Amino acid sequence: MNSADRTRSFRVAAIQMVSGPDVAANCATAARRVAEAVEGGARMVVLPEYFPLITADERAKVALREQDGRGPVQEFLRATARRHGIWIIGGTLPMEASAPDKVRNACLVFDDEGRRVARYDKIHLFGFTRGEERYNESATIEPGCDVVSFDAPCGRVGLSVCYDLRFPELYRAMGTVDVIAVPAAFTTTTGEAHWELLLRARAVENQCYVVAAAQGGTHPSGRMTHGDTMIIDPWGVVLARRAKGEGVVLADIDPQRLAEVRESLPALAHRTLGRAA
Repeated sequence: MNSADRTRSFRVAAIQMVSGPDVAANCATAARRVAEAVEGGARMVVLPEYFPLITADERAKVALREQDGRGPVQEFLRATARRHGIWIIGGTLPMEASAPDKVRNACLVFDDEGRRVARYDKIHLFGFTRGEERYNESATIEPGCDVVSFDAPCGRVGLSVCYDLRFPELYRAMGTVDVIAVPAAFTTTTGEAHWELLLRARAVENQCYVVAAAQGGTHPSGRMTHGDTMIIDPWGVVLARRAKGEGVVLADIDPQRLAEVRESLPALAHRTLGRAA
């Protein structure tokens, strides 16, 4: 990123979806919403977790998993970034794992020329039981292990996915980042209780922007996701949000705002525990 880029605002978009079992239909929806975001001036677009597929059968994604570097969903992301000349953070999609009956829940990033610049595999796997409501991601997902961030025109961007949001040590391990991306499919139960609270906390403690793209609504499978896609500034202010249903949320990453917050309250520089020697 050159010195001129560091002083200019950079518009980002978070797309909210209510994905179903048809990969082609979901990609068509994503394409339509990406085009809408571009019309709104977005130069980077974040899609939600599992934007190409949400079904009642959690094992359906195993049959549709893609090899690294090839597959229709990866090609869709690559072509969409190149066509619009934007950076795209591809929510997540199922990728091959070492186990034949599991997937990696992978977030892929493509630059404005359609080149892949980063891949993050979700580290923390969700498990929850309350009455009849049960989730166990470890049954079909193999966890990743690498912390991932990358340089973009808006600054340093850290990648995380959904349940990762509950683990602040992941974000500390990223170092100083300017933007955190959080593709997600939070449940209604946990989302109502903790989604906004956790997102704003991550923005405040890391003094960075948070771009959270969610699944939000009642899916064809009957599953309900919380939604509330939002973009938050480094002071914890919610700049834009969408509660439910498909749509696009837009806001600007402002380098001057980042500098102002970090200069007035230099909390990152005041850290003592956990700093490298």
